[in-house]
Amino acid sequence: MNLDRAVLAFAGVMTLLSVILTHFVSPWFLLFTAFIGLNMLQAAFTGFCPAALVFKKLGIASGCAFR
Repeated sequence: MNLDRAVLAFAGVMTLLSVILTHFVSPWFLLFTAFIGLNMLQAAFTGFCPAALVFKKLGIASGCAFR
């Protein structure tokens, strides 16, 4: 798995987790869903993603989308 796929998988898991938490715990978890979406949007335009930095430090091989 390269860095790009790891970031996309992580974003997907976090989005699903936030939807589950919204349904079962509190509607306030929709703010977490919005944060994930905004982070993905800014990463699309800037190429900067905090999760990519963490995965890179964990030794996951680079992809082509994130610096």
